[in-house]
Amino acid sequence: MTEQEVLMLADRALLRVVEQIGDEQWDLVVPDAMTPRQPGSTLRRVVNYSAQDEAWVPDVLGGRTIAEVGTEHDGDLLGADPKAVFARLVEIGCDTVSGFTDLDRAVHLSYGDWPAREYLTHITYFRALRAYDIARFIGADPILPPALVQGLLEELEPRAEQWREYRVSGAPLTVPDGAPAQDHWLALIGRDPRA
Repeated sequence: MTEQEVLMLADRALLRVVEQIGDEQWDLVVPDAMTPRQPGSTLRRVVNYSAQDEAWVPDVLGGRTIAEVGTEHDGDLLGADPKAVFARLVEIGCDTVSGFTDLDRAVHLSYGDWPAREYLTHITYFRALRAYDIARFIGADPILPPALVQGLLEELEPRAEQWREYRVSGAPLTVPDGAPAQDHWLALIGRDPRA
């Protein structure tokens, strides 16, 4: 499975979860563990951050820098119809990624220049984890599509130690043999699948 395919699966998994958010849930405050850098965030703020991240995909893969984009994707992108806006952004992101082939090209991120392949892996991880966390928070089924979980494991296993050094994930946990693949992915990133 290519990096592009795994990202599109993660994007669509997150979209399916966002589509399940109830009108009364947008203003709920999420646990600080979901947004450690922004404690006290509402679910709407969390989804808006994901929308902003999605809006950046065409610019990043197009080679634009933060200075060139400026404040174009700042503020509330969700507007009066957050689900429709988010769906449109995911569609644009997936269209961009599906046609992108230069995975070794340098792209410009807020934390430095990286090969596009790494950027796609970073945002795939972020989207998959968001889908899982939001689903659990709103009471939806947190089981991710099997193909996505397989892609996440394939992408993450060779990078797991590096990601721990970057403090993106925690120390790996142990799960029993025969546990679902999603439990293995969560344990690999230091998340207790039973919690």
